[in-house]
Amino acid sequence: MRIKRGTTKRQKHNKVLKATKGYRMSYSRLYRRALEAFKHAGSYSYGHRRQRRGQMRNDWIKVIAAGLSATQVGYKDFIAGMRKNQIVLNRKMLAEMAQIAPEHFAQVVAAAVK
Repeated sequence: MRIKRGTTKRQKHNKVLKATKGYRMSYSRLYRRALEAFKHAGSYSYGHRRQRRGQMRNDWIKVIAAGLSATQVGYKDFIAGMRKNQIVLNRKMLAEMAQIAPEHFAQVVAAAVK
């Protein structure tokens, strides 16, 4: 028995073309080019989701360093003091504290540096 796959093929093509809408040049119009772009975009998306974690950590470190600038304590010395005094707060919480509650952050800095 002969199997006709016209509708299936068209649906598959339309799915890819819909996903690549807004891509430049023929990457949004021609199926072969669109499929290539679609596959690359997926791999970049996957890899960059992992890189985003490190970028967030860098942002938190910058916020903490900015909060420490008023106390004349360097970031390196602050983190070393926290480890030495066994103060367990992650960088996300420290950055949030430095922005929202600077007076509490100053207390943590004082405890870490003493």
